[in-house]
Amino acid sequence: MDTPKVTQAMIDAYDEYTHLTLDRRAFMERLTALAGSGAAAATIAPLLAASKASAAVIPEDDARLKAEDVTYPGGTTEMKAYLVGPKDAAGPLPGVIVIHENRGLNPHIRDVARRMALEGFVVLAPDFLSPYGGTPDDEDKAREMFTTLDMAAAVNNAEAGRVYLAGNADSNGNVGAVGFCWGGGMVNRLAVASQALGAGVAYYGAQVPADQVPSIQAPLLLHYAGLDERINAGIDAYKAALNENKKTFEIHVYEGVNHAFNNDTSAARYDKAAADLAWSRTVAFLKKYLS
Repeated sequence: MDTPKVTQAMIDAYDEYTHLTLDRRAFMERLTALAGSGAAAATIAPLLAASKASAAVIPEDDARLKAEDVTYPGGTTEMKAYLVGPKDAAGPLPGVIVIHENRGLNPHIRDVARRMALEGFVVLAPDFLSPYGGTPDDEDKAREMFTTLDMAAAVNNAEAGRVYLAGNADSNGNVGAVGFCWGGGMVNRLAVASQALGAGVAYYGAQVPADQVPSIQAPLLLHYAGLDERINAGIDAYKAALNENKKTFEIHVYEGVNHAFNNDTSAARYDKAAADLAWSRTVAFLKKYLS
């Protein structure tokens, strides 16, 4: 049987599901109606979801890297994290915190951390579900856990991660943050809370209220997906506030692509051209402000 076509309406329904405005049963009912049959819906659903099998672009045991699972003292709890950097660096490197989506610290985000390390950074990927014992294997359970996460404490845990990474022997003390989806929103929140953050890069992340923008000191690079109406609704107000307060920032909207376009484990939403361009801009931005 030929693979059924994935439509924008199906992608939009999946976005509602992953952001908890649809439960799984309602999502599958809508997907079945859109696909025309339960069999077609069952074929399409994995194309929309992230595939753990395709998460490792950079092998976990890549000989160019040194990586380990670590803990650091968070604001209210001990935080679990993945720490990775180049094995044979000539000297201290800039630090980057990689902040996960609302699925937690999964194999894909660990892989993104390895990719960033190969760009010449020492990288910390915290598990923001550490207060619950860490990220579970069940992504639906992980997303539910985010609904009760103390966001003020999460910001404190992010700042504690910055302090931990700045003090790492392989770090030059300059630390930025890159986040995706939930993590993109956390980068914006961290930029408000941390006067020492060196740079922030938010991929399709929720914006902070305009009255919090004056506290931002870090230069920001903001990536948005052209088809992401939910997140894009906040761009104009955020841009106006950043301009009004004379902040250093760049905004890029990638037309014709969906929320999570950087996630190459999701076949239906990943867009290689947009992801590659955004990544090149991200690396250049971090090197400019952290080196």
